[in-house]
Amino acid sequence: MPDSMSEQLHRDMTCDGLLGCFHGLTELDKVCFRALVEAEEPLTVDEIAEAVDRERSTAYRAVQRLLQTGFIEKNQINYDQGGYYHVYSPTDPSKIADDMQRLLNDWYAKMGQLIHEFEATYDQSETAAPAAES
Repeated sequence: MPDSMSEQLHRDMTCDGLLGCFHGLTELDKVCFRALVEAEEPLTVDEIAEAVDRERSTAYRAVQRLLQTGFIEKNQINYDQGGYYHVYSPTDPSKIADDMQRLLNDWYAKMGQLIHEFEATYDQSETAAPAAES
C-alpha cells in the first residue's frame, strides 16, 4: 500500500530534505556541505574532493552550486611570493535559516495569491448558469 502524501512529505522534510527542496541541491552538494561544516578550517576544492572521495571537477561543480545558493563562502588566500588560491567555508547557519524563512514566506504568499486566483476563476456561485425553464 503506498504511503500517504503527508507521510511522504514528513519523510522528505528533514534538514537535508530542506536543502534540496529550497535550493535544488544534489546529494553530492549536501555531502560537500557537510564536509565543510565538519572541517576545523576552510578547505580548498582539492581538500573537499578528497573528503568526499570524488574527482576535483565533480567537487568543483558542487562547490559552485553551494556558492550560488549562499550556503558557503569563498575567501582568497595570497601567497607571499605572488599568486593565490581559494578556500571555502560554510555560511553562518542563522543566515541560511533566515534565507530559507524568506523563501518560505515568499512561497507562502505566492501560493495564497494562486489559491485566491483559483477561487475567483472557478467560483461557481458567481458564474452559475441560469436554471433551465421547464
